[in-house]
Amino acid sequence: MNDIFRGLVGDPQAEKLLLRYRQDTPFFFTTPEQTMMAEGCYATIPATSNMAELNAAVNTALQQAQKNGHPDPIVVGAIPFDTNQAACLFIPKQIVHAGPLARQGYLPPPRATDGQVKPTPAPEKYADGVAAAISQIRNKQLSKVVLARTLELTTRQPVDMQALLQRLAWSNALGYTFAVNLGASGQGTLIGASPELLLSRQGKYIRSNPLAGSIPRVKDSNADLKRSQGLVQSDKDLHEHKVVADAVAQALRPYCKMLSVPARPSAIHTETMWHLSSDIHGELSASAATSLVLAASLHPTPAVCGHPFTKARDLIAELEGFDRGFYSGMVGWCDAAGNGEWIVTLRCAKVNGQYVRLFAGAGVVADSEPQHELAETTAKFKTMLNALGMVQEGAY
Repeated sequence: MNDIFRGLVGDPQAEKLLLRYRQDTPFFFTTPEQTMMAEGCYATIPATSNMAELNAAVNTALQQAQKNGHPDPIVVGAIPFDTNQAACLFIPKQIVHAGPLARQGYLPPPRATDGQVKPTPAPEKYADGVAAAISQIRNKQLSKVVLARTLELTTRQPVDMQALLQRLAWSNALGYTFAVNLGASGQGTLIGASPELLLSRQGKYIRSNPLAGSIPRVKDSNADLKRSQGLVQSDKDLHEHKVVADAVAQALRPYCKMLSVPARPSAIHTETMWHLSSDIHGELSASAATSLVLAASLHPTPAVCGHPFTKARDLIAELEGFDRGFYSGMVGWCDAAGNGEWIVTLRCAKVNGQYVRLFAGAGVVADSEPQHELAETTAKFKTMLNALGMVQEGAY
């Protein structure tokens, strides 16, 4: 279906699900093709120390649920950036399904949110970290690293989670809006509107849509179009994107008898950003690999970590100064047949009452400029800040 048409004409049942969402809803997930909401918890996937153990635990839980008579067991939830940390995955008692949401032509302005804002690291320290990373890249120690920062907000009143999710979903109907209740851990809710599909599998067919190379959007339509045209011609951004697309294709090829990778990326947009995009499609050579196994083979991609992986991960730990947790991990679902959909956890926040922690990152390569990467993270914060009704002054 044409993306413009699909974004305008949605399923009324999807809007009803969105309006039913409450803060204690375990899981909500909407994509350009469908909307799903979990009700209750049938079984929790036990904590593991690596992805191989997690995949085994998921398979065991799904098989046991089928054996015990669950009519349609599906594992849903979130996996952190560092897969040695505990995931938040469970099998709901029931999943309610609907079609896609419609994009709203008009959104009422959000109720203004105010409170204290603390950036970590501070903007100038983040720029210094980018400069240090550029130096290492130019010295050939690695080719790319993604450096992130956070905004820690303390609001005067608890965040209205239903209103926040509605604004995110209606403003990003062509993306992937999610809310995952982090449960007994007391961490609150992981909520966001990601533009990036990590991996979907339906039968023997798979799809991945890596994004890398970005530029903030502007209000003037002509200037905005010129920005997108400049992005697809930018050597720096094309190189940054190629590192990611090549890594995704390399990881998927062993599973596929056919894999189609675009020769050049195209530009796609969100409410606040332009991104270079490669829409990768494949056909599996065997059906044994589940959507979670395939997603795990990609995670974390150079779009959120860097290349080579180990050096980028170590540099992130050295320069960022905070624990990413579920940010830049993955959110999604996998059923007993192995079908499923996993997205990269971007444009997100962790919300717990009056405490909100936002995350944003930027890819750093040899031709990066520290102030440009700082500006990119500021623009990426806007997805959540707009939905929260935060007044945006300065770069935070």
